[in-house]
Amino acid sequence: MKGLKALKYTDGGVTAPSGFSASGVHCGVKRGSSLLKLDLALIFSETECTAAGVFTRNSVKAAPVLLDMDRLKSGKARAIIANSGNANACAPGAYEAAELMACAAASSLGISPSSVLVASTGVIGQALNTEAIISGIEPLVKNLGKNSSDAADAIMTTDTFRKETAAEFSLSGGTARIGAICKGSGMIHPNMGTLLCFITTDAAISADMLSRALRVAVNASFNRVSVDGDTSTNDSCIILASGLCGSPEITAEDDDYKIFVGALTQVCVRLARMIAGDGEGATHLITCRVSGASTDKDAETLAMSVIKSPLTKAAIFGADANVGRVLCAIGYSGAFLRPDMVDIIFTSENGSVIVCEKGLCLAFDETLAKNVLEAWEVVIDIRAGDGPGSCECWGCDLTYDYVRINGDYRS
Repeated sequence: MKGLKALKYTDGGVTAPSGFSASGVHCGVKRGSSLLKLDLALIFSETECTAAGVFTRNSVKAAPVLLDMDRLKSGKARAIIANSGNANACAPGAYEAAELMACAAASSLGISPSSVLVASTGVIGQALNTEAIISGIEPLVKNLGKNSSDAADAIMTTDTFRKETAAEFSLSGGTARIGAICKGSGMIHPNMGTLLCFITTDAAISADMLSRALRVAVNASFNRVSVDGDTSTNDSCIILASGLCGSPEITAEDDDYKIFVGALTQVCVRLARMIAGDGEGATHLITCRVSGASTDKDAETLAMSVIKSPLTKAAIFGADANVGRVLCAIGYSGAFLRPDMVDIIFTSENGSVIVCEKGLCLAFDETLAKNVLEAWEVVIDIRAGDGPGSCECWGCDLTYDYVRINGDYRS
C-alpha cells in the first residue's frame, strides 16, 4: 500500500505526534501502594482534536466507559486522564467519581470538562479514591512534557513492562506520526480485553473517518488477542488527532485514508503482540496463523479458537507438541473446515516440525519438537485447505503463575 513501506518506528510514544504532551505521577489510588508505582496518567493536546473510541462490549460497563461513550458523540476531545489501581466499576458513586476526575483535570488545564476523557483500570467493585486523584492533578499537569513513558507506566496493573510505540509515515501533504501507549495482561479477550489503549496522531482526519479507521485497526489487532477468555468492564481504545502535521484533512476513503488505516493497524498490531506476550504469568507468546480457509472470517474463527484453548495453551507451557489439542480446537470452532485437508506445523526461532498432514497426525522427532516449543514465541501454522482466507491471532501459554496472580488479585 502506498506510503506504508516508509512506516518507520520512532521514539516518543504518545508525545511523538505534534501537539501532544503527557505525564504520570504517583498519587496513591490504591491505599498502601508503593510510592514507586505511578498510578495517574494524563495526555493533553495543545489544540482541540477530532476523537474516537472503541469500548468493551461487556454489558457491565465501568463508569469511565459510559462517560467517554457519551462525550465522544461530539467527535472532539483534548485530554485523557487515567488511573490504575481501581476500575471505578460497579461501585457506589462511580459515575460521579469519573466526572470529578474530568472536572478536576479540566480546571487545572484551563479547558472545558467536556473535552476531557477518563479511563480507569484495577479492582472492580471498590469506591474510587477520588481524594488521592484530586491531590495528584496539580503535579500531573505541572509535569506535562515528553513523558510518554511515565504515562505508560501509570496505567499498568499486572503488566510486567510498559507498552508504548510510535511511528511516522508519509501522507500526500507531508509526514504524519502516530503514537500510542497501552496496558493489558489479564482479563484479555475480544472485545477487547482488560485493555486501555490511548493513541495520538497529528494527521488531519474527520471524526467520522477517524472512528472508521480505529474500528478497522482494532478488529485486526486487539480483537485478535486472547489471554484468558474474559472480557473486561473497562476496555477502552481512544484516539486523538491534532491535525498539526500539515496534510489535508482526510474526509473520505481516499489514498491518504488507506495509508492512515494501514499505519494505524500496524501500530495496533505491534501493541497487541506486546499484550499477548505479557499475559499474566506467560512464558510464551503464541501466534496462530491460518491460511487456506474458505474466508478470512473463518480463518479468524479457527485461529482464535486455538489461541483461547486452555489445553493448547497448557501444552505450549509444557513444550508438549500435542497436535491433538490444536485439532480439537479448530474442530469445535464453528468455522467451515475440511479435516482431511488440514496441515499443522509448529515453528519458532529454534526450527520447525510438521505434526499433521492432510488431517493425519505424523510421527516426529520429539526432541526437536520440544526444542521448537521452548522458544519465547511459538508459531502454530495451520493450512486449513485451498481457500483464499487467512488470519493471524495472538495469545500466550497458561501457567501456574496465572492462577497465583488471580487467586489474590484484590490484595
